[in-house]
Amino acid sequence: MSSTQTGRKAEAAAAMYLEMRGYSIIERNFRRPRCEIDVIASKDGVVYFVEVKYRRNDDQGGGFEAITATKLKQMKYASEIWVQETKWQGAFQLAAIELSGPDFSVLGFIDNVYF
Repeated sequence: MSSTQTGRKAEAAAAMYLEMRGYSIIERNFRRPRCEIDVIASKDGVVYFVEVKYRRNDDQGGGFEAITATKLKQMKYASEIWVQETKWQGAFQLAAIELSGPDFSVLGFIDNVYF
């Protein structure tokens, strides 16, 4: 399986996880020059910009560990572009989901990533 296919499966698993917890998926793979958001979801009037991090195993460390200050800055930039383009005036925040293994198990979800 290519890394693109793996990424798509991880994003699909993350979206399913969110939907099972009452989130509505607004968009997947929002991309603009120099930025991207894996999943955009909403719940209780808040929009969540979700970074999906998949690791086949823990040899590389956890997925959350891969979210660097640079990545957070990029996520913030992408969320601001989406908010501007859609003219969203409600609350929004950054979030992250960590998945692992051949069955794309969710190891953790942080619904308020600080930057």
